[in-house]
Amino acid sequence: MKKIHNSRKWFFPVLVLVLGASFFYTCQAMGKQAKGERLIRMQNSPQWKDGQFVNPQPLINDFWMAVGSMFRQSVDVSPKDPVPVVFVEKSRFSKLPESGLRVTWFGHSSSLIELDGVRILTDPVWSERTSPSSWLGPKRWYPPLISLKDLPEIDAVLISHDHYDHMDLGTISKLKDRNILFIVPLGLGANLSYWGVPTEKIVELDWWETKKIKDLEIVSTPARHASGRYLLDNDKKLWSSYALLGPKHRVYFSGDTGLFPKMKDIGEKYGPFDLTMIETGQYNQAWPDWHIGPEQAVIAHTQLKGKVLLPIHWGLFALASHAWTEPVERVLEKSKELGVTVITPKPGESSEPGLQKDYIAWWPKLPYKSSKEDPILSSQLEENTASIEVVK
Repeated sequence: MKKIHNSRKWFFPVLVLVLGASFFYTCQAMGKQAKGERLIRMQNSPQWKDGQFVNPQPLINDFWMAVGSMFRQSVDVSPKDPVPVVFVEKSRFSKLPESGLRVTWFGHSSSLIELDGVRILTDPVWSERTSPSSWLGPKRWYPPLISLKDLPEIDAVLISHDHYDHMDLGTISKLKDRNILFIVPLGLGANLSYWGVPTEKIVELDWWETKKIKDLEIVSTPARHASGRYLLDNDKKLWSSYALLGPKHRVYFSGDTGLFPKMKDIGEKYGPFDLTMIETGQYNQAWPDWHIGPEQAVIAHTQLKGKVLLPIHWGLFALASHAWTEPVERVLEKSKELGVTVITPKPGESSEPGLQKDYIAWWPKLPYKSSKEDPILSSQLEENTASIEVVK
């Protein structure tokens, strides 16, 4: 009886400590609002209006359709069997690629880009969940494919916006002491500073601003999306895509975006791109301006004057109601129609877009809704995307 009594004696203090630590982590993960000179710079941005950042074409949402879709999820919204992945040995990165361009996709929007001698990590999420909580929220389908400590020397971490599936406290906390620049849209530096990233390692860019690393120019380009880590901070920080301009190769990284007219402007200004990395998953008819969808991703690739398309933002988390394999199936269908070259590496597999390689369908064949059954069409465009101009 004495042992039972002692266990009860310690149970509640331990529980309080666990809950307290969880609450502290949750609050910390929510980030900080910008203030002082950082806020003044944000307010001077052409994208700032009436106390927040805005899109040239506002986002349209159907709230009740979104709620209803939660009760009509595909039975295959998450994998039933283990996802075929490639666990990465650190020896793979012992030297830079001879071709000058190699990308290793880790699932969702996390990738390592090796471009003309510069290594860039995009939207790295190594945590178990995309959530402010360590025990609640969308959970990853497989563990990180390489430990952060085994990554090679990284020149920059590129973050597109502050949503939890793109800006991860747990990952940043483990990278902040390395000799890495964190390149982010306006306002996200407030979160980084709060999480302990030294000021000299933080570079905040407005749209069309640039940062040079060695011989690589990184351009913050427009995106059609939003920001916010809790209800009261919506759109208080900027969101971006990026054009990576090396002396020999060019790469476009979309972050999250809907289709919008400035895609053509980015293509005209910085294309052609040897590789476009465009989000293709986690979409819904209720919010077609937030995420571009598979068919519009392929159309965007042509407007960006891309040579090779790597579909991202799928294959790791369930953040929408469609079947988990649907994005890549629909991308491949549209790419055949438009004559677009698509690469489909397994998560953890490295690809060199300049080298020809045949990719097999490593994902299972599952039922999914076609573009005719479930079209994703961004609003406020000059023309309907079913017949939108394809740039060649």
